[in-house]
Amino acid sequence: MSAKFTPAKRVADQKQDVWSIINEAAAASPIQPIVNMGQGFFGYNPPQFIIDAAKSALDRVECNQYSPTKGRPRLKKAIADAYTPFFGRKLDPETEVTITTGANEGMLSAFMGFIEPGDEVIIFEPFFDQYISNIEMPGGVIRYVPMHPPPDGAERTSSAGNWTIDFEELEKAFNDKTKMIVLNSPHNPVGKVFSKEELTRIGELCLKHQTIILSDEVYDRLYYVPFTRIATLSPELAQITLTVGSAGKNFYATGWRVGYLIGPPHLIKYVAAAHTRICYSSVSPLQEAAAIGFEQADKVGFWDQAVKEMKGKMDRFCQVFDELNIPYSIPDGGYFVLANLAKVQLPDNYAFPDHVKNRPRDFRMAYFLIVELGVAAIPPTEFYTDERAHMAEDWLRFAVCKNDDVLEDAKERLRGLRKYMIGSA
Repeated sequence: MSAKFTPAKRVADQKQDVWSIINEAAAASPIQPIVNMGQGFFGYNPPQFIIDAAKSALDRVECNQYSPTKGRPRLKKAIADAYTPFFGRKLDPETEVTITTGANEGMLSAFMGFIEPGDEVIIFEPFFDQYISNIEMPGGVIRYVPMHPPPDGAERTSSAGNWTIDFEELEKAFNDKTKMIVLNSPHNPVGKVFSKEELTRIGELCLKHQTIILSDEVYDRLYYVPFTRIATLSPELAQITLTVGSAGKNFYATGWRVGYLIGPPHLIKYVAAAHTRICYSSVSPLQEAAAIGFEQADKVGFWDQAVKEMKGKMDRFCQVFDELNIPYSIPDGGYFVLANLAKVQLPDNYAFPDHVKNRPRDFRMAYFLIVELGVAAIPPTEFYTDERAHMAEDWLRFAVCKNDDVLEDAKERLRGLRKYMIGSA
């Protein structure tokens, strides 16, 4: 084939991604149906008031045509009104909010709006895998800083807050080329909510090095410990921070792809400019429905109910790890839980396929759970560089945003791990 048909290096050199590996294993498993605790999509519908809003929007002519590229005015106002109490001042919906096609496209727009070839971006490991390609497409160079798992994570259950940053390592990652740092709190996959003290120290480094903060806060309505938004720590930090949100995550509608960014006008306008060139505008009727969602959520007690229900699901599911004496990180926020399966002994000479057997242990563990128990989970080393994958190879990520009967089914199947546990009879 002609060299002209050679794919771009950014896609040609990618290993088979974790999603296709897990989905292919699930499709081929002798145990069907698979209980999918892997991908972080909800196993149930958005609340009825959101569904009704979406149906109603489809009947309106203007909601079926292009929206303004920066977002529908009603949605921008609803977001500004909803976030004004958190920011401690009235947000301007016209200059401080922009709507994007999901949070992921919003982050891509932020990178495209500010990153030039050679600019450096700091991210923490483990990371949301989309960050990598989004940064590299405009020519960014990534500097990785690890979050260290608790040293006794294989022996005992403890808070996700015990995954820590070495601030000396972080400071060494900054230099004259550092343009941006990406935060994620509540964190996927760890479940950590960064403390006010941690955020203050990160913010001080960013101010010192004049670095833009891209704060991925898509799980910002699901937190079980005190939650601080870095943009609210000081007026100076507010001027260098872009806060990313997701209506899809907030309202159990990940397929709607409605995201948003909040930030100072001198930053937001360039995110909006990049978004215009990437996809012009986002889905109109679902923007309208999301606007109604933000307008109504407090009135119907949705936010408090969402936290109560998700915390209940987390506690319900993690009972099986307590039963099996499998340590895990108790999430501070979000809907993922990391369990440490170091005590599970994979059988010798197990027939792993070639594309799995040479990956870290968590890939083999994930494959084993699918084939032998019919439970899908995600190996978190996918969210690490090869250099540091060893830090997470005993962990697996489980998504608990499923119906309670699914959680109970998963628990019953996971009890089948007993016969593979080190020290079991």
